[in-house]
Amino acid sequence: MSPSETIIKQLIKNRIKTPDGLSLIKRKIAKKYNTSLASNIALLKAYHKLLNKKRIKKSKILEKLLQKHPIRSLSGVVVVSVLTKPYPCPGKCIFCPSEKGIPKSYLSGEPAVERAKMLNFDPYVQVQKRLEMLKDQGHPTDKVELRIIGATFTYYPKQYQSWFIKKCFDGANQKKSKNLEQAQKKNEKAKNRIVGMSIETRPDLITKKEILNLRKLGITMVELGAQTVFDDILKKNKRGHSVKETINATKLLKDAGFKIMYQMMPNLLGSNLKKDLECFKIIFNNPVFKPDWLKIYPCMVCRSSKLYQIWKQGKFKPYSDKQLIELLIKIKKILPYWVRVGRLFRDIPSQKIEAGSKISNLRQVVQKQMAEKNIFCKCIRCREVREKYDSKEKIYLFREDYNASSGKEIFLSFENKNRTKLFGFLRLRLPIETKETRPPSSIIRELHIFGRAVPVSEKKSSPQHRGLGKKLIKQAEKITKKEFNVSKIAIISGIGVRGYYRKLGYRLKNTYMIKKL
Repeated sequence: MSPSETIIKQLIKNRIKTPDGLSLIKRKIAKKYNTSLASNIALLKAYHKLLNKKRIKKSKILEKLLQKHPIRSLSGVVVVSVLTKPYPCPGKCIFCPSEKGIPKSYLSGEPAVERAKMLNFDPYVQVQKRLEMLKDQGHPTDKVELRIIGATFTYYPKQYQSWFIKKCFDGANQKKSKNLEQAQKKNEKAKNRIVGMSIETRPDLITKKEILNLRKLGITMVELGAQTVFDDILKKNKRGHSVKETINATKLLKDAGFKIMYQMMPNLLGSNLKKDLECFKIIFNNPVFKPDWLKIYPCMVCRSSKLYQIWKQGKFKPYSDKQLIELLIKIKKILPYWVRVGRLFRDIPSQKIEAGSKISNLRQVVQKQMAEKNIFCKCIRCREVREKYDSKEKIYLFREDYNASSGKEIFLSFENKNRTKLFGFLRLRLPIETKETRPPSSIIRELHIFGRAVPVSEKKSSPQHRGLGKKLIKQAEKITKKEFNVSKIAIISGIGVRGYYRKLGYRLKNTYMIKKL
């Protein structure tokens, strides 16, 4: 028996439940065999080997104890990022770094970039290897959110887009298909189901025709490089589009059911702290904006950007860490309950940053200072239940209505009484009418249940697979029929979730799951 297998046996025999207990057993066995301390990944492999040979019984406590980076599946899914090959971008933004052999705005040294380079930007292998790594770390991978990153996706040739997405599905399915449609069909019942898929693009490249293409590909969320809501700043930074295009793209995407993430950039050339705060106030008060998700990427100076020369000439000065942290705290104070902040910082290696903040754990620093000042952020990310789920805790249904992009948005959520724990939510938009959903219908743009990711076949101590999603959908159907007298409801479903919606009476029509009420 190997040292790792011996450790597993000891952990089970002694009913170890804590990291301290795990470390004690590791040190004891390492000393006995005169070896280095076993990694959790090695122990998980030994655990599964013994389990397959039926030499031990399945232990959920042990699996959780050995899981590496547990936060990666505490939002109910695992995220897999896949980078496209290098391709020209139509933008001439002064803040964008540009490195040969890498898609614009990305740099070597970023984890996803290094993986893609090593695998020759092959989407099949990128998905495959990332899923293998997550499994080795003890994460269930049956619910995958796929992030397609790399410059401006909608500017890539359509043939490449289709090929790339098809290969991503093949990687998740662990088998090759003849075409995209076949790959999507296989994914509906695959072990690794893609439940959501996002791409990055510019607002000026979103059209009705482009939206039809994105739906055929299976995209459910679009990350728009909005950057700011001030035309003079966009012009000064040579963004190449105006705020009008952001407003138009937001409406088109919402009407088609997409989730919308704005990538916002404080500290752009020509802006200031007061203007940046005003920018965020505008996007959450003016109904022509109101994104569902946010990524806040403070501007930083990289040597390969045009901004570098401007900075060298003394014509641009980044905020100090103190100024930036104070700004982010002020921004987080005004966020509504229905927005999720995906990131507060770009994962750019510090050695590539010539000027600007280099605090890689900026989110944690901001959260710590907010806690010290007793400031509460209402955003979804800060309130996700994660590992704090208690099955005995009473859950309440909340509803928030707001106008956005000439439509009605309804945010339904299951939370604890004081709204500090969010168990799940649904975004409903109505009424809308598109070619795919005619006659008029409401549309569910997002459904998400939080807590530790649970395999589809299992039930655990987690909000997942406990009927919360069904209850939210039932409530959305009731609102659609009784309040708005609309007889049809559509869902912009990730390919891997179609089976779930079929059980609730929905049927695939074009690219939407639809139900007559």
